[in-house]
Amino acid sequence: MRRFVGAAIGLTLAGSASAHDFWLQPQSWQATPGTPLPFVVEVGHGQFRQQWGADGGHLLALKDLANGGAVDVRPLFKPGGEVPHLTRTFRREGLHIISLVSTNAASDLPSIRFNDYIKAEGLTPAIDTRTRSGTLNSNGRELYSRRAKALIQVGRPSKSDDALATRPIGLTLEIVPLRNPYSLGANHVLPIQILYEGRPLPGALVKLTSLEFDAKPLRMVRSDASGRASFEIPPVGSWLVNVIWTKPIASRDADFLTTFSSLTFGYAAKRDR
Repeated sequence: MRRFVGAAIGLTLAGSASAHDFWLQPQSWQATPGTPLPFVVEVGHGQFRQQWGADGGHLLALKDLANGGAVDVRPLFKPGGEVPHLTRTFRREGLHIISLVSTNAASDLPSIRFNDYIKAEGLTPAIDTRTRSGTLNSNGRELYSRRAKALIQVGRPSKSDDALATRPIGLTLEIVPLRNPYSLGANHVLPIQILYEGRPLPGALVKLTSLEFDAKPLRMVRSDASGRASFEIPPVGSWLVNVIWTKPIASRDADFLTTFSSLTFGYAAKRDR
């Protein structure tokens, strides 16, 4: 895994879209039962890609979900941004979903940078609100938090893996694969649905990025009226699907509440056709 070993460096909000992207990446997407698997939390892309520098106090939740239920793995998270952030030993075969939820952080950007950011990310609630209120020349103030899911195949697949992979787990903003990425079949097409506060989210800009060549997304699509989109997934490599959404809030400290969400999975070799 690229840059798996290195100093933990905090990445502050710089106003560019790439600085927000945030995901869980294991040392391998396929694990052997009983063997420790390290994870890092990555932020940004290309030359700006770095390990997350936050400590355990920035976590609201960190779970390992399998067909046997969910396990709280926050006690395994290393404080102070030390990497690997998490090492998990899986005992149960089948699909595992590692999920992370962060606390809110605050951002206050100059108007030009904030306007560029919300346009680049397609954040129409912020664009429309600032246009209607005549505040396009004002600083952009937001509270933002992150959600991440990583899909890990442990040992042999289970008959119930597909149901687990395609079931929402209750994140505020969630990328739900409508097929298990590890059993896509011949056409390699992965349909997804974006849920925001439990409901389908239309009009969100969804990106597919190769984590081996991550300077820019491979493809970007808008979710349709039912919150759905689809991507053709190459049969090798590490893959990131991410989305951002926001809503106006009434607060002294911020004008918008923004959530970043990601889904990661990957393949060590070509899948069977």
